[in-house]
Amino acid sequence: MGLTLRKGLPASLRLQGARLYWQAFGPKLGRVLGPEARALIFLDRVIAADQCLIALDERGLLLGLAGFKTTGGSFAGGTSADLRAIYGWAGAIWRGGLLLRLNREIDRDCFLMDGLCVSEANRGQGVGTALLEALYDHAATLGYRSIRLDVTDTNPRARALYQRQGFMPTHTAHLGLMKHVFGFTSATTMQRPLTPAA
Repeated sequence: MGLTLRKGLPASLRLQGARLYWQAFGPKLGRVLGPEARALIFLDRVIAADQCLIALDERGLLLGLAGFKTTGGSFAGGTSADLRAIYGWAGAIWRGGLLLRLNREIDRDCFLMDGLCVSEANRGQGVGTALLEALYDHAATLGYRSIRLDVTDTNPRARALYQRQGFMPTHTAHLGLMKHVFGFTSATTMQRPLTPAA
């Protein structure tokens, strides 16, 4: 399989990127951002196309993406105004409050990954690994010393990949009663050192 990696999500692939992100994170965000049709409208609105790396096949089809969060923005963040535009005032208030529980702070030394998604048909073919390696290079070029991410207890396959890539757990946060909203009990922060860019 031919694989091309590039920074940024072209406008022509924006909705496909939103669908891919929802395919990966819909089970966790469905009760907050659903139903799916409305969630896709929201994601299409808020995606920061410059805050990701993408993997394309030889035909230009989107195989996967890796979002990140920096001082320049977050791949799938959005604001309270975005929530209001899609869900109305009342819907924005409770959704915004719940989404704050998932917010992760950035810092100057540690690059924050904000979602790794690979299409179901292309999992297990090295797409996720290729995206991670490209992220390491991108983060090191920006001067970061390490990279971090969060992985939920419901995604052991992803955690195994990150461990093979040298990520080490640093902290586990338990959701308590919020597990009934998001569909997972805990999220573990994992971190990996980066080789400085030449």
